[in-house]
Amino acid sequence: MKLKYPLILGSNSPRRQQILRELGVEFTIRTIDLTEEFPGSIPVDQVAGYLAKKKAEAFEAIGPDTLLLTADTVVACDARILGKPGNEQEAAIMLETLSGRSHQVYTGTCLRLNENFHLLTDRTAVSFRKLTREEIDYYVHHYMPLDKAGAYGIQEWIGMIGIDRINGSYYNVVGLPVARIYGMFQSLGLIEF
Repeated sequence: MKLKYPLILGSNSPRRQQILRELGVEFTIRTIDLTEEFPGSIPVDQVAGYLAKKKAEAFEAIGPDTLLLTADTVVACDARILGKPGNEQEAAIMLETLSGRSHQVYTGTCLRLNENFHLLTDRTAVSFRKLTREEIDYYVHHYMPLDKAGAYGIQEWIGMIGIDRINGSYYNVVGLPVARIYGMFQSLGLIEF
């Protein structure tokens, strides 16, 4: 499988890169520095899509007939967004907040082709069993929670031992709702075999 046009992934996320590689899509990586700020009036379920489009709009000329894919993932608990923690203490507090509870993970993706922006947001409900303080401390000190929304990676140790249920796409929680993106590629006539 290949895409009709060259694809640029506007993300440094190794998880998003791995998902696209596993899909069999060739791409190059281009990133820009952008603050991930959003107006406080935006509903929680629209923040990830807003940020994904903001990232796509921030790229200047990408060339004609070139695809640009940007994404953003947010974790929300009780309608409050848990972003990337600033330090290990914040990471532990976030994991304590999520412990024994369900929360929502939203990933917004924006596919830009010429001056057209195709936006989608996917939602997955995630439930953690009650985590012990020792489990939280072990994860925070042995893994990399600081580069992840909500301070955890579903594919890492804490996800393996702590998440007892999800409702929705696993890959959405990892950071890219690949089935929906594939569907978008299909609907736009971008896939060639």
